[in-house]
Amino acid sequence: MTFSNLGLSAPILRAVVEQGYSVPTPIQSQAIPVILRGQDILASAQTGTGKTAGFTLPLLMRLSEKARAKSNHIKVLILAPTRELAAQIHQSVVQYGQYLDVRSAVVFGGVKINPQMIKLRAGVEILVATPGRLLDLYSQRAIRFDELETLVLDEADRMLDMGFIHDIKKIMSLLPRVRQTLLFSATFSNEVSQLAKDLLKSPVEISVAPRNIAAVSVSQKLHPVDKGRKSELLSHLIRSEDWDQALIFSRTKHGANRLVKTLALDGIDALAIHGNKSQSQRTKALSDFKLGKIRILVATDIAARGIDIDHLPMVVNFDLPNVAEDYVHRIGRTGRAGAVGQAISLVSADEIKQLQDIEKLIKQRIERVEVDDFSPHHVLPSSESKSHASSPSRKSFAPKHANSTGRNPSNHRGNNASDGQRRPHRKNGSKAV
Repeated sequence: MTFSNLGLSAPILRAVVEQGYSVPTPIQSQAIPVILRGQDILASAQTGTGKTAGFTLPLLMRLSEKARAKSNHIKVLILAPTRELAAQIHQSVVQYGQYLDVRSAVVFGGVKINPQMIKLRAGVEILVATPGRLLDLYSQRAIRFDELETLVLDEADRMLDMGFIHDIKKIMSLLPRVRQTLLFSATFSNEVSQLAKDLLKSPVEISVAPRNIAAVSVSQKLHPVDKGRKSELLSHLIRSEDWDQALIFSRTKHGANRLVKTLALDGIDALAIHGNKSQSQRTKALSDFKLGKIRILVATDIAARGIDIDHLPMVVNFDLPNVAEDYVHRIGRTGRAGAVGQAISLVSADEIKQLQDIEKLIKQRIERVEVDDFSPHHVLPSSESKSHASSPSRKSFAPKHANSTGRNPSNHRGNNASDGQRRPHRKNGSKAV
């Protein structure tokens, strides 16, 4: 199967080839023909499997054969939970649509609204938006939905987790009832399933991986350690294993800042990315990390959704997430598009509940490896019954994984809690960070 077998036009195929791709991923080969036929889709796939190209390519194909949108109107609306994700989706639209007469725009909060209003005045065929800013623009009569033909909800699970359900319902009430709707989600909760029932009409269900599990290309392990020695252990691992590049997850914004300062005192350069950083700061930090100018990036769950690197070798959970599904999203930053990756968690005794929830969700026990000189005084309790519990092994430094050279269009996914003036709360009592 090649892209040329999927019914895409020559200009789109040319753009795909120029991006270095020739063979579609499973989600792309299944979704593209369905979208071209105008059917609804309920799609589940792990991060890094090419979901963005899976809906971008066929939508560009359909729009290239239609009349242009009128002033302040749009044909396709793509909703994303964060500004980073919205920006990266739009980048894909621009790249794959470069040889087509299809106009596009991206709108999100945290920046001035007037330039976005001016952009929409002429009309665009594809609009990528965060829910809050979209409603702001609608309230100022900068956008109309009369001509809308297709709605895409990307990362539906994250939008609900971030508390956007009311905004989504408001937006749905403004859209034409007769439309094509595409819902993509890496994980499926009861809330996502209910949303799908409310929005989709006889959808084609596509699943290229079991739900709510970690990608098999990612090796997982955890190091038991006392909470007060996590920073010291992290520095030790970075130096002793000579990590080329690693994405470190902190549960909070203040924790991310504190960790960057601690690493700096140990001579390790790192940057933080989270909701309190300005748009320019986040963009520069992300760019420097992708270009390899910095090798350590500390991020909160929200901000890390903007990170899409073909061969990110290492993800580290400095803190375990409060929501188990976030663990799957975190480690999905590595092992993308056929490459292999490592996911390491630094786990203290007070995080046993989060660990139990994660292992229950992914249906596997994460290997415990104690690091010499860092054995915890507060022993990490077993996360399973004593009859099945195994003793943690000692740390032996493994060689770095070699990355796969195969490439496929990857998801352009991003995350940031700030969406204009809205700061929604997340479910299960966790805070948006």
